[in-house]
Amino acid sequence: MRCAAIVLLLVLLGVPLCSFAANGRVLPKKRAVATEERAPAMGILSIIPAQGEPGTTVTLNGTGFSDKTVAYLGSLAMATKVTSPKILTFEIPDLPPGLYALYVKREDGATSKAYNFTLQAQKPVVTGISPDVVNNCGSGREREVTVSGRNFREGGQVLLDGAVIGSRYLGREAIVFAAPSLLASGLHQIQVKNPSDEVSGAIALFVNSRPEVLNVSRGGDFVNYYELIIDGRNFLQGSMLVVDGTRLSTGDVVPGGRERVIFADCTRLVYQRHPYDSTPKNISLQVVNPNGEESPVVSVNAP
Repeated sequence: MRCAAIVLLLVLLGVPLCSFAANGRVLPKKRAVATEERAPAMGILSIIPAQGEPGTTVTLNGTGFSDKTVAYLGSLAMATKVTSPKILTFEIPDLPPGLYALYVKREDGATSKAYNFTLQAQKPVVTGISPDVVNNCGSGREREVTVSGRNFREGGQVLLDGAVIGSRYLGREAIVFAAPSLLASGLHQIQVKNPSDEVSGAIALFVNSRPEVLNVSRGGDFVNYYELIIDGRNFLQGSMLVVDGTRLSTGDVVPGGRERVIFADCTRLVYQRHPYDSTPKNISLQVVNPNGEESPVVSVNAP
């Protein structure tokens, strides 16, 4: 009776009967079993490389990475690739150079310690120029040279043998300049310099100053002479015309004769020829520049 009274009293008081043993003693409560394990702590153990420029791939080695862990540079999330719980990689996007806080963040909000990462200015790279040979004497489009490459920035400049020359920015992969007139014959170095002072490697531009005769035609006919128009390239004010082995300088008269050569421009010479008779014959012509460079010999049939 006494035990039954105790049970009734407990029921009235709302005390669970399972907390008591059969003898009426209170049983100790069992601890709740944990159903979820705590996520491992986030951490970065190494950063390779410790600095870089846009386009560089950075590898982070650490702990606690998940498939959705994202790397951050400052407040900007990177396109992150997680290859294992300990390794992730990302490629540095096109960001201004400077010092950035680098850290990783998991989808549960956990973040690692932030580390300083130096983002370097991107160095311009020159891969080619077109054309890579220009003539010493030319004008307009003949002297336009396009520099191809990557990482060119607006405001970038072309360096010719280390000196800045006028240029026109076309985009991150091209910049155009006009080769200066009467540039010394031979190889010259072309580089691109970005506004942040990064300079590309050099590529060679060859300047050709050798004279060349492209065409010979009849010009005006006068009382006792006629004109031969000699068209070509790289003629100079002091160039000589060699006619059948006889040298005739600009403005000179062949000794014992009245032949003369007039320099029109770097692409044309006018040869005033006084023939002994009007019978056509084979004549050899060659242009020799003051520096000794000679054109190939050409033959024409004229009086």
